[in-house]
Amino acid sequence: MTPFRTGLLALAAVLGLSFVVAPPAVAQTKLKMVLNWKYQGPQGWFFLAEDRDYFKAEGLEVTMDQGNGSGAGVPLVANGTYDVAFGDVNALIELAAKKPDDAPIAVYVMYNRPPFTVAVKADSPIKSPKDFEGKTLGGAANDGALKLFPALCKLTKIDCAKVNITNMQPNLREQMLMQGQVDGVFGYVNTIRFSAKLIGVDDSKLRYINYGDYGMDLYSNAIIVSKKLAKENPEAVKGLIRAINKGLKDALKDPDAAVAAVAKREPLIKIPVERERFDATVKDEMNHPEIAKIGLGYVDMERLKTSIDILVSANNLPRTPAVSEIFTPAFLPPAAELPHKLF
Repeated sequence: MTPFRTGLLALAAVLGLSFVVAPPAVAQTKLKMVLNWKYQGPQGWFFLAEDRDYFKAEGLEVTMDQGNGSGAGVPLVANGTYDVAFGDVNALIELAAKKPDDAPIAVYVMYNRPPFTVAVKADSPIKSPKDFEGKTLGGAANDGALKLFPALCKLTKIDCAKVNITNMQPNLREQMLMQGQVDGVFGYVNTIRFSAKLIGVDDSKLRYINYGDYGMDLYSNAIIVSKKLAKENPEAVKGLIRAINKGLKDALKDPDAAVAAVAKREPLIKIPVERERFDATVKDEMNHPEIAKIGLGYVDMERLKTSIDILVSANNLPRTPAVSEIFTPAFLPPAAELPHKLF
């Protein structure tokens, strides 16, 4: 006990006073997190976790920044710009194959069904990947579907060199497709679907060539942390996942509250559209049958191993990362606390 505190207690005894000297405040662990994209409905679970003080209860102060594509967050964690990313597992696999010492690790997998697609206009002559040859496809440089395109080419036996690829700003994607400036665009199904809706394009005007229909049964977005953080502060990682898991369960119970939490950060969003996007993301990207057995957040290790093998072979990667290099369950809450049913 410090002399100052001892003196206070002694003085209190002399004066007949009774009070408790408050303990010093415990410093919060600060974490920087980059999201997968601009603020949208499905990110509501992160913001509920923040608004309901779930991070604070775990001794964390989490700063969440908008992202620029699911593939972009992985190198940003690897180079130390961020501690945490909501990013694409497949981009992580590629980095782990090339630079294993730098690669971060996934600790909570949220998107367990492959959302990757090439969207075309409904009346397009493109019916399958073979029809991409001789056409022009566009996407943002860090788009997960674009990064996986060489793997799709190999699996479907098409010549990637015969496909013209153009990069574009993410906010121009749907507009350029509908104006005929490109024949198809890369992205996540529900990102494209609802971004198109925001510019007045009904979903009936689009068709999707989905990677999952051509042998690419891959995981996608996960909470990814640096190995440094995992090693030096494992309790912070466990607390982060507990808080996000609580926010997710709250969001599933009350999607309107989740979307309202997003609108609090970005008042210009169209709430009805983002509510639809939330529902579609849960249904189409997170609802793999495996979660009934293992819970959301966990992975089927054999399925993940197959995903790694697909990417290594298709992209001619220099080595095959072990499953344990890509995902660890060490920071997950008990299985009973993970969602096993989403709706």
